[in-house]
Amino acid sequence: MGFGEAITSCFSQYIGFSGRACRSEYWYFALLVFLINIVIGIIGSDILTALIALALFLPSLSVGVRRLHDIDKSGWWILLALIPIIGTLIILFFAVLKSTPGSNEYGPNPLGE
Repeated sequence: MGFGEAITSCFSQYIGFSGRACRSEYWYFALLVFLINIVIGIIGSDILTALIALALFLPSLSVGVRRLHDIDKSGWWILLALIPIIGTLIILFFAVLKSTPGSNEYGPNPLGE
């Protein structure tokens, strides 16, 4: 999955918490959020920062949950991110894991493997 396809997929499923998201979809979306944050940081507008954060909250949460589904974990694991440092590291570890081959309880493999 390429950058454009991943971003389109994330925004088309911005409130879709069912299904699976492959690693490339998750990481390309994370890259987009990172780049947007750099641009917003350069501009330095607090109002724009708040608006962008609100606009990206649900798509980020959604792709995170779907990424957890891809490794056959419940989406509730995303709440680990609320634990400072340790929770974030655990979510990061989950995000880099390889997809569960074939179908799992959350749906077919998004890459068709």
